[in-house]
Amino acid sequence: MQMSDSEKKITAVRLVSVKPGQEGQRIDNFLINLLKGVPKSYIYRIIRRGEVRVNGGRKAAAYRVQEEDLVRIPPVRLDEPSEAKPDRRLLGRLESAILYRDERILVLNKESGLAVHGGSGLNYGAIEALRALYPEERELELVHRLDRDTSGCLMISRRRSALRILHQLLRDNQVEKRYLALVAGNWSRDHIDVTHPLRKNTLQSGERIVKVDPQGKAAFTRFHVRRRFKQCMLVEAELKTGRTHQIRVHAVALGTPLLGDEKYGDGEQNRRLREMGLKRLFLHAESLRFRWPETPSDFMVSAPLGADLQRVLDQLS
Repeated sequence: MQMSDSEKKITAVRLVSVKPGQEGQRIDNFLINLLKGVPKSYIYRIIRRGEVRVNGGRKAAAYRVQEEDLVRIPPVRLDEPSEAKPDRRLLGRLESAILYRDERILVLNKESGLAVHGGSGLNYGAIEALRALYPEERELELVHRLDRDTSGCLMISRRRSALRILHQLLRDNQVEKRYLALVAGNWSRDHIDVTHPLRKNTLQSGERIVKVDPQGKAAFTRFHVRRRFKQCMLVEAELKTGRTHQIRVHAVALGTPLLGDEKYGDGEQNRRLREMGLKRLFLHAESLRFRWPETPSDFMVSAPLGADLQRVLDQLS
């Protein structure tokens, strides 16, 4: 049962000092981790209004906190922690889907339909489920994100020190991220670079949508054809930037939308592939590659294509 506003806890103004190991995070992520039970939309609102101050000054959501920064947090209304917890079946699937684990990181082959974190009506996502699976691990954090419907490689840090390094590598475009997508239509070339700038918009319904816009943020996707079928192609997409829905919108800009894409795709093509067994977005984060500082070789991990998507390819063949 949902709590009334009067049943929720209202916090006082807080001054929080950024501790060693917390630096380098965006201020929005810092607050999301700190203010459990507060909707993300509310956190972005108080940042935008200037109610959150860092060392006495306003900061944008993209500001990265520094050690010993003093963050002022206004009074916020907290929901009580949800009773809902990941069930044993999900935890079992997560444990078997771990592709790699060492003292610094783990890489999960995230299933389609599982959000990376809770919020917006979801009690939990992959990160909350992993924390439930490994309650002794106090520093598990998302390194990056995947859309809910996208499957594949999701990297989680196990140490704050590793998170700082990986965020810096991401900012410097030193993490190679490759995806597999099935797109409608065909291109005359095997390699295509797309550099259309992208801009996020929110519709009156509250739905978030991304469009090509000259006033948007720079975006770069490198496409390579892996296999050609009669009316579609299996393509590899390498992200050179990490914008929301980047692959999906850039594919639409080429006139070849992703199959199974209910937001940006072609309804008729989606229906045709649904008859062949495609029940979801055909987008899979296939691999991650990067080099830890002061190491001689690259770290690389890949996630096998799910059986459901492989069956679709077999049908097309």
